[in-house]
Amino acid sequence: MVQRPPAGSIPDAPGSYQFKDAEGRVIYVGKAKSLRSRLSNYFADPATLHPRTAQMVATAATVEWIQVRNEVEALMLEYSLLQRFKPRFNVRLVDDKSYPFLAITMSDEWPRAMVMRGKRRKGVRYFGPYGHAYAIRETLDLVLRTFPVRTCSDAKLERHTRQGRPCLLYHIEKCSGPCIGAVDKATYDGHVNELIGFLEGDSAPVLQRLEADMTRAADDLEFELAARLRDRAASVRRASEKQQIVAAHDEDLDVIGIAEDELEASVQVFIVRKGRMVGRSGFILDKVLALDEGEVVARTLEELYYDEPAMGMPKQVLVPCLPADAAVYEQWLSEHRGSRVQIRVPQRGDKRRLQETVTQNATEVFQRHRTRRASDHNSRARALNELQERLDLPEAPLRIECFDMSHIQGTDYVGSMVVMTDGLPDKREYRRFKVKTVGGQRIGDSDDFAAMEEVLTRRFSNYLEDRSKPIAERGKFQYPPQLLVVDGGKGQLNVAVRVLESLGLEEEIPVCSLAKQFEEVFLPGDSEPVRIPRQSEALFLLQRIRDESHRFAITFHRELRGKRMTTSVLDGIPGLGDVRRKRLVKELGGVNAVKGADLDTLQALSWLPDAVATAVYEKIHGHG
Repeated sequence: MVQRPPAGSIPDAPGSYQFKDAEGRVIYVGKAKSLRSRLSNYFADPATLHPRTAQMVATAATVEWIQVRNEVEALMLEYSLLQRFKPRFNVRLVDDKSYPFLAITMSDEWPRAMVMRGKRRKGVRYFGPYGHAYAIRETLDLVLRTFPVRTCSDAKLERHTRQGRPCLLYHIEKCSGPCIGAVDKATYDGHVNELIGFLEGDSAPVLQRLEADMTRAADDLEFELAARLRDRAASVRRASEKQQIVAAHDEDLDVIGIAEDELEASVQVFIVRKGRMVGRSGFILDKVLALDEGEVVARTLEELYYDEPAMGMPKQVLVPCLPADAAVYEQWLSEHRGSRVQIRVPQRGDKRRLQETVTQNATEVFQRHRTRRASDHNSRARALNELQERLDLPEAPLRIECFDMSHIQGTDYVGSMVVMTDGLPDKREYRRFKVKTVGGQRIGDSDDFAAMEEVLTRRFSNYLEDRSKPIAERGKFQYPPQLLVVDGGKGQLNVAVRVLESLGLEEEIPVCSLAKQFEEVFLPGDSEPVRIPRQSEALFLLQRIRDESHRFAITFHRELRGKRMTTSVLDGIPGLGDVRRKRLVKELGGVNAVKGADLDTLQALSWLPDAVATAVYEKIHGHG
């Protein structure tokens, strides 16, 4: 248990503090207006603390802190440390659903509109998020005749540019045809800017322009053009109606609703720009420690606004209750936006009703989440407790590592390490190994054992090396498993035991093997398998991690084999790097065209040195 720091050693100043366990892992990160005042709360009588807080203090071995100048810096430092260490006792985002965005690739010469998920990229404008990808495609379908920007991939654009023929979207007026030069850059950029304005909620200028053009076309007796413009204006109105009007025309709001119990909280966010609801998002927070509603709001604000939101920073954030240090969060958001941002609890009127609607959405999502996860959480707990009992482990195996090998006739021999934390796959901790000592064409048991021995030795040698370093310098193998599982029978188990004994870890790391044929579990020193019931949660958990390690190894093996099989004849030529190789293939029209080119053709390329052209020709024609 962590000991109280010496009296007077904790500064009475803002900062962030970190509790660490006996192995130096950060298990909790917090922030405080006064480090001295906040930390003293943790060293009260454990009986007066919340049970989960008392558990954290009992698990911790040390506490450290970083002093900063003000509360805003403390807030930003805390979030940075949370993202770096992912402490087990801090709030966790447990429902990481990737919502789809409508994205416009502004960094492209001809920007593209598309559906995009996952991590945000530079040079891309994002709108949303939307509840479903089909909602984005439906919106695009309605407005592409008015804003005819491309939706095709870069490869398709390049192909049609080379062919000099447009695709179907050009013929049905849903693309302006940059691939064939049917539109100049300034006009195309105008379409992109108008689409951005519409997606930001400002449809009035577009409608005014379309109606003016329609009237002008009718006056000029161009009735077909007038009819097309009329239909485009109608499409824009329909798409605009899908963006529900929920506030005054000039208001930019984010509205946060929260439903919670003692363990988790469901957060829903409605994104309102220029009075229209243009997106929504949501997530589930695992509280870990006891948090009141204000603290949940604070964590939500950090999660939403630490990075620039896709739809920009709002002028106002409506919340169900204010965090304790609301002024600090307002200052932080205002600095982020460059102008004042208000955090408010709506009391009456339309905004109050809107906030209640968002909260109702959060409540419905939370009810579904709890129903879905209740059985899953209970089964994981049962599985871990049963594994501890049946394998005679000193503690429930909260971290399990499983290793598997993959090869085809001795080529591309690889190993995989997958990790389960608290009974769930922890993909951040997965590792892959290229086996260096095995690679023959005839494979026997000895080769499998040698591969397993190499991978395990590398993994646990790295652990020992990391353990000897200062905490800040430790790498990706710094945490030991509470259970090591190897895929195979007694032979693989003996290899694992031999590796652990050679490194002096046999007393620290329990090990077992899971044989495929009869799903038998073997322990060191026992000739007979451990009898685990076929339908037990414990055996099911072992099967899951074994199957996941097999899948991960096979995937890595296929990647390596695919790279080897797709090696180009142009690889490995002196002076022909990636840039020159791509340019050569593009200018001549493909690898086969390069193969068929004579030496004069290659040397005629002004940007390709004669010596490199000669090397290419000799490599292709077997003279190199």
